[in-house]
Amino acid sequence: MAGKKQFDMDAALDAAMTQFWREGYADTSLDDLSRATGLNRSSIYSSLGGKDTLFLRCLERYAARYGEKYDAALACAAAEPVAALRAFFDVTLERIADPEVPDGCLIAQSAMAIPVLSPGVAEHTRKALGLQRQRLRTALKAGGRLTDQHAEAFAEHTVAVNQSLAVMSRAGASPAQLRTIVGVTVDALSQALRP
Repeated sequence: MAGKKQFDMDAALDAAMTQFWREGYADTSLDDLSRATGLNRSSIYSSLGGKDTLFLRCLERYAARYGEKYDAALACAAAEPVAALRAFFDVTLERIADPEVPDGCLIAQSAMAIPVLSPGVAEHTRKALGLQRQRLRTALKAGGRLTDQHAEAFAEHTVAVNQSLAVMSRAGASPAQLRTIVGVTVDALSQALRP
């Protein structure tokens, strides 16, 4: 039928997301996106938007996909905050170990690229980091065992550690090294919760 899109939108968005994730925003050209998605440049513009629009869609897709996993991991935070924090980090460590996805984290990589991003894309990247901090703060406050100030501090710290895991994995850190980094944060929370 004339005018009907002859491609799978989800597959195209996943391919574009993987391309941005692997190479970063600045190092991904429209030609790279065309090769990754199998769409020509005009189809990318007409169906997926320009590079900024497509990148935003990919960032939202990534944040939603992993955000659901983080939410599930943190669901037990009110009763078991240490187990929840460990499960939160397990989501990241499983993603890092997954051979089907690029190394690192699209949000961490995007945050490091903020100086070269357009203002709108940079702001969206900051919001993605903020959502993760909010998710953690809410979970850590849920059991009432941490003050607002401590929950905020642990949320801020955990986001920083979580993003650093992605960077460290790209730099060649072993799974054991990454688990050691996680262990320090989990132990710190455990000690903060002791009466």
